[in-house]
Amino acid sequence: MRKLFIYFVLSIFSTVAFAQIDRSKMPEPGPAPEIRFGDAASFTLDNGLKVFVIQNTKLPRVTYSLILDRDPILEGDKAGMLGFVGEMLTAGTKNRSKDKFNEEIDFLGARISATSTSLSASTLTKHQEKVLELMADVLYNPLFPEDELAKLKTQSKSALALAKNDPNTISSVLSSKLVYGADHPYGEVETESTIENVTVDDIKNYYGTFFKPNIAYLAIVGDVSVKEAKKLVDKHFSSWKKADVPTFKYALPEIPSENTVALVDRSASQQSVINITYPVQNHLPSEDYLATRVIGQVLGGGGSGRLFMNLREDKGFTYGAYAGIGSDKLVSSFSAESSVRGTATDSAVHEIIYEIKNMKDNGITQAELDAAKANLSGSFGRSLESPSTVANFAINTERYGLSKDFYTTYLQRLNALTVEDVNAVAKKFLKPENMYITIVGNGAQIKDGLMAFGDVKLFTPLGDPERQVAMDANVTAKGVIENYIEAIGGEAKVKSIKTSLVEASAEVQGMKLGFDYYYDEQSQSFSNKVSMGGNVMSNTLLKDGKGEVKANGMSQALTDEQFEAAKMGMFIFPELHFESLGYTLEVDGIKDVEGEDAYKVVISNPIGSTTINYYSVGTGLKVKSESEETGEVFFSEYKSFDGVHYPMRMVIKSPMIPVPLDAVVNNVVFNTTFEDSVFN
Repeated sequence: MRKLFIYFVLSIFSTVAFAQIDRSKMPEPGPAPEIRFGDAASFTLDNGLKVFVIQNTKLPRVTYSLILDRDPILEGDKAGMLGFVGEMLTAGTKNRSKDKFNEEIDFLGARISATSTSLSASTLTKHQEKVLELMADVLYNPLFPEDELAKLKTQSKSALALAKNDPNTISSVLSSKLVYGADHPYGEVETESTIENVTVDDIKNYYGTFFKPNIAYLAIVGDVSVKEAKKLVDKHFSSWKKADVPTFKYALPEIPSENTVALVDRSASQQSVINITYPVQNHLPSEDYLATRVIGQVLGGGGSGRLFMNLREDKGFTYGAYAGIGSDKLVSSFSAESSVRGTATDSAVHEIIYEIKNMKDNGITQAELDAAKANLSGSFGRSLESPSTVANFAINTERYGLSKDFYTTYLQRLNALTVEDVNAVAKKFLKPENMYITIVGNGAQIKDGLMAFGDVKLFTPLGDPERQVAMDANVTAKGVIENYIEAIGGEAKVKSIKTSLVEASAEVQGMKLGFDYYYDEQSQSFSNKVSMGGNVMSNTLLKDGKGEVKANGMSQALTDEQFEAAKMGMFIFPELHFESLGYTLEVDGIKDVEGEDAYKVVISNPIGSTTINYYSVGTGLKVKSESEETGEVFFSEYKSFDGVHYPMRMVIKSPMIPVPLDAVVNNVVFNTTFEDSVFN
């Protein structure tokens, strides 16, 4: 009976308590916890190697992370060399070939990787002795094989060739050069020529100079005791010889005195890549660091950021817009970036500048601060799941002179930030009148609109100021075309060509492709057959004012707009037909095309689509053509057939293909006879 009475009383109190809870309000957040992930035991070897051990027995794994603390290096005419160091280190040792090394690692289910400033390994605890033996072999006995470097250089140059056509890469190169300068490690650009300059001796010299224990930190995280770790480290790393390591100083980049507009003109671009940026001094030890993280989160940290909500949700200019304030021991940058449709470029730039200025002038709200804190706290918590994060915390604390509780009190310090704290830092870091406004896009479409933000300066895809070449005022589009016709053989000979067959081939990722082009000037018919292994994979047909694409047994008719845009391709020398097709032509100055001065001729068809052709100032020959639909095509190695010159090499860079297509023309036949089936 007594128990029933107690249960009855408790039920009354619980009912009252439940009734007093206001479910319409979110519960008040509790105090931010102090993070505990284990104190790092540390010791230093006689050679100067600083070691940190964080024991974690949850899983039978252990991770070794070795970091070199050297100054950034200006590579100069060997830019790109540092990117090869890691792969070369793990490309075999004096004791093991690359294949043998990889076999041993795979057998253990382990991982060993390297960069120019790191060497790391991860393994089951029971295999750590063997893995450390392999790690030490990489550290002490790298072979640096010549054939491996040759392979890496080929891969790197192929990647650079592809990146030349990537607007985001171009934007990154331009922004880095403007913010840091070409004579700064963060601003220099690797090219095919700098890659080619790299030798095995360069990599050996770098390794011999900078891989020294007295500038190194080793973090060990996982299922290993401090005693055992010390024993293993003594065994495998105590014989590593210390030596003096050179240091470097660089002038700090300055922010521009006023907003500077920098444009890379890519006529084939349908979108504009915008990056608004400038250098900043910001690093982990700075008292402003956490506030800058909040500023970046509120301004452009994702779907809830002001830029995202403005440019995507409100205006519909883009799929995304982001911003942030970087951090780096030497120097970093502020960046606000987005890719927008070309016609919205100037409007998007205006909105980005507005949001930056508005945040500086008016600050953030309490609601935005609370949301940013929640997001950043969540990201920090998730990062702790990775052993490498904990290892980096230990190294950073020593490397940058952070307080011992820098990471354990991270959430508490973040939670303590007030609106006033963040707004004061926003006024300090945001510079809406001193920014580089960089754009990669269609200059003819966007240049005039960008002039509202200042003088528009033109740059090359490598981030260098575009060389300005004065053009004779008497030069006309008609004259450029006439010079081209004369250069390839003269009007009489070119007009005498009634039919043409062009046979070309290319290789894509090991697959050989054939391209056969059939032109009939009299019937205005065209066929382009693409084959692989002797089998026709697709056939594009233009005939009788209509077009279709046949592939995989299916046929897709071109719309009237698509046919109109494709009409120029019906003729082997379309320049003869510009007037009859109703195209309008305009000369837009002299541009540099692969080191050659060329007249830029804008060709517009009756439905408003444009193609840009470039004709060499020196030879009159066409060297490049580009459009939004097809991308870029470069023409070279002209050869005469029956007195008419035709390019024997065409490099195609198109958004529709993953890598540049280097097509070689194998045969050209003029005034041949076609079977009726060719255009059916």
